[in-house]
Amino acid sequence: MALDVSVVKKDFPILDQQVHGRRLVYLDSASSSQKPRAVLEAMQDELETTYANVHRGVYAIAEESTRRYEDARAKVARFIGARSTREVVFTKNVTEAINLVAYAWGRSHLQPGDAVLLTEMEHHANIVPWLQLKAERGIELRYLPLTDDGHLMLDDLAQMVDGVKLVGVSCCSNVLGTINPVRRIADAAHAAGALVIADGAQYSPHMATDVSALGCDFYGFTGHKMLGPTGIGVLWAREELLEAMPIFIGGGEMIRDVRLDGFIPNELPWKFEAGTPPFVEAIGLGAAVDYLENIGMDAVRAHEKALTAYALGTLKERYGDDLVIHGPSDPEDRGGAISFVYKDVHPHDLSQVLDQAGVCVRAGHHCAKPLMRRLGVTATARASMYVYNDEADVDALADALAEADTLFF
Repeated sequence: MALDVSVVKKDFPILDQQVHGRRLVYLDSASSSQKPRAVLEAMQDELETTYANVHRGVYAIAEESTRRYEDARAKVARFIGARSTREVVFTKNVTEAINLVAYAWGRSHLQPGDAVLLTEMEHHANIVPWLQLKAERGIELRYLPLTDDGHLMLDDLAQMVDGVKLVGVSCCSNVLGTINPVRRIADAAHAAGALVIADGAQYSPHMATDVSALGCDFYGFTGHKMLGPTGIGVLWAREELLEAMPIFIGGGEMIRDVRLDGFIPNELPWKFEAGTPPFVEAIGLGAAVDYLENIGMDAVRAHEKALTAYALGTLKERYGDDLVIHGPSDPEDRGGAISFVYKDVHPHDLSQVLDQAGVCVRAGHHCAKPLMRRLGVTATARASMYVYNDEADVDALADALAEADTLFF
């Protein structure tokens, strides 16, 4: 069933307003998405009727709070095709999920001289933790390069993965929009004896996710980019890997027993969930999963692909070579994040002018400075689309760029 944006928009209270006397056009979902009433109400209901710490009290509202929290985990497991809820660890965000793997798996498996293969398009969250290990352990970092049109260069993939212990790859670039062939990379990595960690922050909100089909061993994503609240993310990993990994953070909840001379960690997944978890946020994430599943992820992808095609065509038709769009030109190969440079206007200046027209876009390096250097720019403006955007929003962006012309030129 096709996605009806006119119906979807009504579910998002924040969109029913004006800024600077203009209709709010939110085109920054790659940074953080807006929240439907269903998510806001699920969290409010938990706070008003059932709020109590999870996995601790045996009184009625505590048990109900725990049930809702674990029900959210089950929804997430289903949403990504996990075999078991034991494989679903709640984290603060995908950054923490990747750091968990780098700390718990990396520090127990990587020795001086061991190699980790990343890509030039990775978010800092999938670079900095491995740079830390390079500084601490002397591991080797390799990087898959990019083509000029924003695809990974995979001609030498077999050579690049040779001798590697881990491959880290973004499923979908937050800058270029490129959808990467994760399964092909995973198959090559496994053939070389390496594991794969996939960053799904820009993938799971927009496309049907099946971790088995992707072929990865670790997978992370974050709630606030998929209609959920901030402060909640997910690490999925194969159960046998999580079982063998040492703990990440120590404290309450993650233990089965503690003595003065040692401790026994809890079972999965709570072994990696020290302290009071963000259970209200997890319940909100569960509601976001319900909302997206009600739309249908195939419908989400079809809508965004069509809207991205319209955006690419409209911007090219109206602005030609004055507007440079980075990333693949075929909507089939990309998500809905469009990074661009307009004439010689600095992206921050451009973003401020667009804001006066009610249009919200991101400007900056998008937590991907190595990629900015590869592109030969210090920053870009980025418009990113989601389920509540339509062609009128794209037209508003294009019109606002014309208004920028009158100011700068």
